Amino acid sequence: MDYIDSVLKGVEERNPGQPEFMQAVTEVLETLRPVLVKHSEFKHAKILERITEPERQIMFRVAWQDDSGEVHVNRGYRVEFNSAIGPYKGGLRFHPSVNLSIIKFLGFEQIFKNSLTTLPIGGGKGGSDFDPKGKSNNEVMRFCQSFMTELYRHIGDDTDVPAGDIGVGGREVGYLFGQYKRITNRFEGVLTGKSINWGGSLVRTEATGYGLVYLVNEMLKGAKKNIDGMTCVVSGSGNVAIYAVEKATQLGAKCVAMSDSSGYIYDPDGIKLDTVKQLKEVERKRIKEYVAVHPSAKYVEGCSGIWTIPCQIALPCATQNELNAESAATLIKNGVVAVAEGANMPTTPDGADLFVKAGVLFGPGKAANAGGVATSGLEMQQNDMRMQWSFDEVDHRLKNIMKGIYTNISESAKEFGFENNFIAGANIAGFLKVANSMMDQGLF
Repeated sequence: MDYIDSVLKGVEERNPGQPEFMQAVTEVLETLRPVLVKHSEFKHAKILERITEPERQIMFRVAWQDDSGEVHVNRGYRVEFNSAIGPYKGGLRFHPSVNLSIIKFLGFEQIFKNSLTTLPIGGGKGGSDFDPKGKSNNEVMRFCQSFMTELYRHIGDDTDVPAGDIGVGGREVGYLFGQYKRITNRFEGVLTGKSINWGGSLVRTEATGYGLVYLVNEMLKGAKKNIDGMTCVVSGSGNVAIYAVEKATQLGAKCVAMSDSSGYIYDPDGIKLDTVKQLKEVERKRIKEYVAVHPSAKYVEGCSGIWTIPCQIALPCATQNELNAESAATLIKNGVVAVAEGANMPTTPDGADLFVKAGVLFGPGKAANAGGVATSGLEMQQNDMRMQWSFDEVDHRLKNIMKGIYTNISESAKEFGFENNFIAGANIAGFLKVANSMMDQGLF
């Protein structure tokens, strides 16, 4: 058994019953073999053993009362994974599926994603198995206040700066921040994703979707191809998907399909994004209502069929493991040129392997969807300076960050014998910055 295999075995033994976390750890460590050959000092310093063990794991009870007076109990989490390059940074997710394995998987990914942005932010993640869907504003507020009453003691603008994620939008961030301010008597940049009125950043809403397409554009340019005129399929219809479609359309692509958890729409004339925004951001309706406004479009029950639509660009932006090997093979057969992950690990490992082996340009989530946390980092900078940049200024900085990420992962892949394998390139580039920082700081 070699060194990396022994580390993976040890991680699995210490974290039984955590498949999502093990999937993330395995995917990263398997690409680091040539790095350990070149940097034997990492093995001596036990960098892999240390980087796969969170610096701090916090679990706590969240008791709250609904509008009828009934008491409910949920579980809260904050995993502060690695602070080698800056304060912990990562979102809070409120969803019934949340458990320790998922939070650790997301937190581990966040270490390398944040590293790739080149901003001084470490990796962390948190959340709760609370479901905000169907709850009144007052119920969500009471839950957020109870959640923050415990969390506040573990966070701070130079310690740990949470943001939003699934189930945590502007409403939730507002309630969380209000409680933090009430308890601590401090107005500081302790949360990102705030309202523009009180410290938020322009472009934050659009950032993940825009950044995703900026990276795709860089991958295509590196392969001497042009996004203009390409057909694009995007899964999901939430924030990331909507603004990925918006930016891809601005750059000349034609997006023909989107989905939600019930099914997908196919509009061969190109998705009319104003309709999707009205349905999803204003009316909170299902994607199938699109065909009532645009009868030439088609709605299909079930989500997996979206990948049978021929396209040159595929952007999975919905959920984990939504694009499997069978769907990957279909996309390849139909001539896909580039695939980039807007969600966290939406492509199964065997699906990702097929894309890489087929020579498809594949942007892994830790690189492709880093635009959100990059703009959160820019929000932290604006908060520190007590100022707000214009939309164009933030967008320009975001575009340059995504361009830098592409350059970094491309060069790292080539240096270690993985040319055009951006999965390996992202893992290696993200890891090296954190590992060298850990070496500089001694044991911690």
